[in-house]
Amino acid sequence: MIEISSTLSLDESELEFAYIRASGPGGQNVNKASTAVQLRFDVSHSPSLPAEVKERLTRLGGSRMTYEGVLVIVARRYRTQEQNRTDATQRLTTLIHKALEVPPQRVHTRPTASARAARLEAKKQHGQLKRNRQSGGKDWE
Repeated sequence: MIEISSTLSLDESELEFAYIRASGPGGQNVNKASTAVQLRFDVSHSPSLPAEVKERLTRLGGSRMTYEGVLVIVARRYRTQEQNRTDATQRLTTLIHKALEVPPQRVHTRPTASARAARLEAKKQHGQLKRNRQSGGKDWE
């Protein structure tokens, strides 16, 4: 069990790990050892997450989400599988923590009378400037 918060935990059977070769520098070790970790978590079919958390997690996942609703996290920061596996799990936990936060509701407000007046005055000045640019305008030379 992976503890996300006091009320939410994920079963490790929901996570799928694949080990792949890491790219970049590292010499012969990179060419022969599959140390990078690809963590796959099926967000859309997870029984552990509430519907609103799934929705926010899908939005937060962005390009890491597949069309099937699977979140893919690739960890290749470290030189060992264990460290990369821990890193991928930690990154998933952080994303779920962010998805648990309920965004505040926006309070719709109306512009103040002075803001409306300032907007109209700016429009009048801009219109006057454009009229002056036309042929025959008094400020145009």
